[in-house]
Amino acid sequence: MGNLGMPEIIVIFILALIVFGPRKLPEIGKSLGKGLAEFKKASNDLKRTWEEEVRLDKEKEEMKNLLKESSVESEEAAKETK
Repeated sequence: MGNLGMPEIIVIFILALIVFGPRKLPEIGKSLGKGLAEFKKASNDLKRTWEEEVRLDKEKEEMKNLLKESSVESEEAAKETK
């Protein structure tokens, strides 16, 4: 499947006009627009949530590494004082 050009869009519009009629077409367009807007909003929310989770996982790993390093350093310092 490729991109839709102007001739394809015109054919789709004419078919929709024939099938649904001139009275229903604006309602269908409005409903379709609302549906696409809601889908885009949900997609953006999902993307934002995913990125936040990834960021939190990275921070968690960094904290584990810092704690690990600090415990090793404190064990070495304790051995040196003995």
